[in-house]
Amino acid sequence: MQQRDNLKRSGHIRSFVLRQGRVSNAQQRCYDTLMPQYGIPYSAQVLNLEAVFGRDAPKILEIGFGMGETTAAIAQGHPDNDYLAIEVHTPGVGSLLKQIEERQLSNIRIVQHDAVEVLRDMLADSALDGVHIFFPDPWHKARHNKRRLIQTPFVAQLVQKLRPGGYIHVATDWQDYAEQVLAVLSAEPLLKNSAADYAPRPDYRPLTKFEQRGLRLGHGVWDLVFRRKKDL
Repeated sequence: MQQRDNLKRSGHIRSFVLRQGRVSNAQQRCYDTLMPQYGIPYSAQVLNLEAVFGRDAPKILEIGFGMGETTAAIAQGHPDNDYLAIEVHTPGVGSLLKQIEERQLSNIRIVQHDAVEVLRDMLADSALDGVHIFFPDPWHKARHNKRRLIQTPFVAQLVQKLRPGGYIHVATDWQDYAEQVLAVLSAEPLLKNSAADYAPRPDYRPLTKFEQRGLRLGHGVWDLVFRRKKDL
């Protein structure tokens, strides 16, 4: 019943399940003290990203950042970019806030909310220079595939938020999801693949510990990088 109620209120199938998870004392402290500074409350009102970050710089959207290690590393390595990071789980939000504090990062802001609704309600068309979606929930059981984030309607909405020449970068360690993502992105008329099919891992995406372990065990990882066409 709760799932049906959530669907009725949101108007779309959620690609995540809210799990309580354990919030460490350090994560909770950072959440309580830093979220007012680096967090952006969800609101059905379009953000002025230049005002949010206090400057005119390339804007990258990070969807589903997990515990935030990759987001923090990318932001630290690319201080000339600004990163709007979305995650629903409180332990992950607290973890990224902790890393913002430790690394003294000023180019990350966090929205703790459903990415589909943030995209729909808070981002203007052509506002983004790039989108990162790294290791989204694969919903690997066939009956759950409909919950996958990368679906045609979502991509059609996402591409409207990209400036011409802006990119979408998806990484997954599930081959059948990679194949689905390749098909969905390839079918979007406003996008062009940067590779023949799957792309080499860009230097800006660091290898996670989980990914390194998987590679040692012979598991595959697939990166897909598509750009919004400048001319149709």
